[in-house]
Amino acid sequence: MEIRNIAIVAHVDHGKTTLTDALMRQTGMVSDDSSMDTDAIEQERGITIYSKNASLNYKDTKINIVDTPGHADFGSEVERVLRVVNSVVLVVDAQEGPMPQTRFVLKKSLDLGLKPIVVLNKIDKPASRPDVVEEMVYELFLDLSANDDQLDFPVIYANAKSGMATLDLNNQTGNLFPLLDVILARVESVSIKEGEEESEKFRLQPFNLAYDNFLGRLAVARIYEGVVKVGDEVYIKKEGDKISKAKITKMFIFFGTQRQEVDSAVSGEIVIIAGLPDVYIGQTICKNLDQEKLPSIEIDQPTITLNFLVNNSPFAGQDGDLVTGIQIRERLEKELEVNVGLKVDFSANDHFKISGRGELHIAILIENMRREGYELQVSQPEAIEIEIDGQKMEPFEEVTIDVKEENTGTVIKKLGKRKGVMTEMKPVNGMVRMIFEIPTRGLLGYRGQFIVDTKGEGIFCSRFLEMRSYAGVIEKREIGSMISMIGGKVLGYSLFNLQQRGSLYVGAGIQVYEGMVIGNTSRGEDITVNPIKGKQLTNVRASGTDEAIQLVPPVELTIERGMEIMSRDEYLEVTPKNVRLRKQCLTENQRTIANRRKK
Repeated sequence: MEIRNIAIVAHVDHGKTTLTDALMRQTGMVSDDSSMDTDAIEQERGITIYSKNASLNYKDTKINIVDTPGHADFGSEVERVLRVVNSVVLVVDAQEGPMPQTRFVLKKSLDLGLKPIVVLNKIDKPASRPDVVEEMVYELFLDLSANDDQLDFPVIYANAKSGMATLDLNNQTGNLFPLLDVILARVESVSIKEGEEESEKFRLQPFNLAYDNFLGRLAVARIYEGVVKVGDEVYIKKEGDKISKAKITKMFIFFGTQRQEVDSAVSGEIVIIAGLPDVYIGQTICKNLDQEKLPSIEIDQPTITLNFLVNNSPFAGQDGDLVTGIQIRERLEKELEVNVGLKVDFSANDHFKISGRGELHIAILIENMRREGYELQVSQPEAIEIEIDGQKMEPFEEVTIDVKEENTGTVIKKLGKRKGVMTEMKPVNGMVRMIFEIPTRGLLGYRGQFIVDTKGEGIFCSRFLEMRSYAGVIEKREIGSMISMIGGKVLGYSLFNLQQRGSLYVGAGIQVYEGMVIGNTSRGEDITVNPIKGKQLTNVRASGTDEAIQLVPPVELTIERGMEIMSRDEYLEVTPKNVRLRKQCLTENQRTIANRRKK
């Protein structure tokens, strides 16, 4: 059976996973209600976080498919996958057209010499414009310096939701087989040709890692040559001249979305291997010492950093079972086994320094930890700054924003304050599309404001550009904190008076402690308040005494929102049941002394 290896790539929410699911169903590899997004957070948020491997059989050919994330924070997942496939299916929304992550994944693909297949998805949308978007995609190929072979890309029109693909808009079919036919015609077979013999001298390279409670660390790898068998002794060639020896104990291939255990696998196949406890992505696994190393897989570096700390608030240990520094360290070490976009510095005694690709990247890790029963505190995220030739450098991002015309002034003003420079502005689909170049520092904490400013109707996308010279001081905190001066149960009477000063994060009946941030102030200054103060009772009745108190519903404090609105002197306390903001120094005296020391 011939083998084809492809990856499905696109901007977030352009339909990669929906297309993959439909392909798997129509070829009979999965049941009707299954999905590639099996992780609970992926299903809740409707996004792909981790790249997924699957396979399907079509016309005596096995097609290995890798479904990749679309969000920029998980770009490291995409970069690794592109190194081991022979072509990519680039999915583009037929209404929105190419977006920032479309450019990112296409550039990576073209740089590696891949020849993409373009799928214009969602042609059923009332405002879809496949002809215009096809021209935009062609211009994007030209902008990214595609060669003549890459510019000769096939275009398939699709509605992945209903499972339809066609090469001609006037002749629409009822299935996705036209896309599969194009894949067979355009993607090179990686299986052995007739008359060639597979040697026992094999080479393979891991592009992803997994973990199994019984088998330990697993390597997801592409076999580049030879036949690999269970029980083989292998050499793992690492950075520099380091070499280790191991033995393959189990091996699996993908059949549909499931693993299928096998005794051997041949060149071109994608396999999961157990028995290599210290293997890492990009290393070369080979049979003999004299075999050359495969080119290493480079991954873009993290752009933001923050600290994880043991929760030491007055409510510590009430919700979670895993609360100690040793338990948090072990969990982070396990995360490093599979999360290659993450870096952790364990050198400090009182905290762990975490570096990642963006706020969402870190927030997903924290959310997974809290669901597993961990309690921890995190500090305010900061952009990573480095020094090159004596010059201070920081990461810059390109931001693409689609908003209604009446919101353009507010967005330009807010991003201008954050050192954003607009490079392009044009009308698109009844909206105004603006493109900015801005320091990552300036974006931290802005997404929440953007949703409020555009009433939830704007589209905000970003991608990493490069490291540039430090842009200077950015003043971005426009709100202050409302800090509880006392612990106890919050009363509605007190909240009724406090809600006039800003937005509240807590409702009546919630337990708070001294130093906990219970809301924000619109004037931008921190204030200390008493949220448990009750109404003064007397034996005199007056008009209006018993009027009902009307409270505005509190703002729900999520991990991402907390990371956006917290200030430098605050921690975000995360437990399995609660997300709270607190001051690092809980008492007024401690905060006064700390401020004097800073000055």
